[in-house]
Parts: sequence; C-alpha cells; structure tokens
Amino acid sequence: MLNPLPTHGRFHYRPITRRPRWTWPNEKRLAIYLGFNVEHFAFGEGLGAALGPVSPEPDVLNYSWREYGNRVGAWRCLELFDDLGLPTGALINTSLYQHCPELVAALLARGDELIGHGHTNAERQGGWDETREAALLAACRDEIQARSGRQATGWLSPWISESRLTPDLLAEAGYRYTLDWSHDDQPTRMRTRSGRPLWSIPYPQELNDIPMLVARQMDAKDFARMIVDNVDEMLAQTERHDQALVMGVALHPYLVGQPYRLRHLRRALTHIAERRSEIWLCTPGQIASHMETLQIVDI
Repeated sequence: MLNPLPTHGRFHYRPITRRPRWTWPNEKRLAIYLGFNVEHFAFGEGLGAALGPVSPEPDVLNYSWREYGNRVGAWRCLELFDDLGLPTGALINTSLYQHCPELVAALLARGDELIGHGHTNAERQGGWDETREAALLAACRDEIQARSGRQATGWLSPWISESRLTPDLLAEAGYRYTLDWSHDDQPTRMRTRSGRPLWSIPYPQELNDIPMLVARQMDAKDFARMIVDNVDEMLAQTERHDQALVMGVALHPYLVGQPYRLRHLRRALTHIAERRSEIWLCTPGQIASHMETLQIVDI
C-alpha cells in the first residue's frame, strides 16, 4: 500500500454533502461579506502588485498605480457602499495609520470591521522564523487596538503567505479566525497546538479582483457578471440542499475604484443589495461569532 501524502493536520476532509444542518441569523442560509483590501506598499523596495510592466526600483509606474486606490479609489468605493448600505470587512495594513490615517478613520466611522493584514504588502511572512512572525501578529493586533480602539479578531496574511505555524501563532495572539484558506463554502474549525479555537472563514480566490482582472485579464463587466451569477447560484444551492453557505467578494480599490470598473461593480453590488431579504449581509467577524454560538462538534 502506498504511503499517505503529507497533510497540514488542521482539519479532516469532509464533503459538503455530509455536514451538520444550521442557519445564519433569522434563518437565512447565505452569508455575504465584502473583503475590502486597503493596502500600502513601500516606495522603492520590497514586494509590489505589478499592474503594469515592472521597472527597476523605484518602480514609479506600479507604485503610483496602486496608490490611486488610497487617494481616490477607496473613497469612491466607500461612497458606493454607503449608497447601498453594505458593511465591509476592511483588511488593513497597519502602515496606513502613518500613511493615510483619514482612510482608516473613514472605515471606522462606517462601523466596518478592521481585520489584520500585516504591516505592509511589501513583505510576506511565510518565510519568517517563529519569533519574527509572532511579533508581527502581536504588533498589528496592538496597533489596531491602540489607534482605533478595536480588537482585531481576524487576519489575512499579505499575499496569503503562511508558515507552517501561522494558525498556531494566530490563535496564541488572540485572533479568532483566519481568511487565508479558500478550501470551502462553509467555515471550518482548525486545530492549533495550544487547543485554542481558530476558525477558517472562506475567502475567495475566484470572486477576487486581482486574480480575475490582473492575472486572467478579465473585463470588469465580466467580473461583475461573475458576482451576480455566484449570488444567484449559491442562493439556489442553499435552498436545494438546506445548507448555510458563505460567499465573500474580495475587492482592491486600486482596481475596482477605477471609474469604469466602479460602474460595473455598482451593478453587481446593487444586485446583492436588492436580494438582502434572502441574504445575511455581514462581516467575517460576525460569521466567526455566529459559529462560536452553534457549538457544533465536527465541522
């Protein structure tokens, strides 16, 4: 018999067809959240999302293209979210507190959830040693608490780069959930070395503007159509199988905040808002809190 392959050991395989039955608040079956990625990159060094041809540092083209999101795109998106009454889970680099504190204050004033997303997207933590990674998680947690008076209960690693210990370190730093894993349409309870609970809340790699608009070079109107189709199909699945599911939409303001893309995004989010009677419009933290109340033994 062949040997089994190495595994992460964080959770068992369990098909979607063999899960416990439960619902979201008010007996709703589909939870939808917006993951609003508000990021800052160092100028002239480190990693950077390449939207155009990469030049030697300082890469002014790509730096300024991304910075459009903080200066213009994010504000246009927040106006759209306000118009439609949509909350967000704001994934923030803590360097924003030094770079553009007005933007974090606007998120806070809206009542959005602040989610830890590293200090800057110019670096990734996956290759760091345990001490350095633990220090980053604690520093981001403490910065958000000190600057905004909010406890960051969730985390998304910059570039979704994890070490083998990241879930353990997150639980030990007091985080209650991670958005790094995209393996399911329902939350998953992860094992940690301390035994402290950590939820994996589904985070999208399909309904995500970076892989779709940049990597696959999809037009904004097609990305908007994806969102609409995903909403309608997931609602149909929840009814057919009597299951509670999660749908996230990952947005970056330097992409969807561009005017012509914003117009298509408005169409997609309006579709979501118009079906709010069937949907739990929430944040990832609210999803994690609800799962903690269910006391499901195996999920």
